Amino acid sequence: MLKGALKTVNEWLEQITDLLKTLIVIGIVVGILFDDFFGVIGGLGRVMAQFGDAGFAGILALMIIVMWYEKK
Repeated sequence: MLKGALKTVNEWLEQITDLLKTLIVIGIVVGILFDDFFGVIGGLGRVMAQFGDAGFAGILALMIIVMWYEKK
């Protein structure tokens, strides 16, 4: 029973993650076409700047996130 519940929660999280990825891509496209109306491109730029400001630790964290994402 617990295994089934965890599987259901995992499926929900996957669907929510896929939806968020789609919304980010749509936000980027809208930002490119309409001068970053929602601020998505600026927000991504700030996140990437934080990784860059952290030096080696930021690069390492980014690599771990990418490897974790590709594992899925």
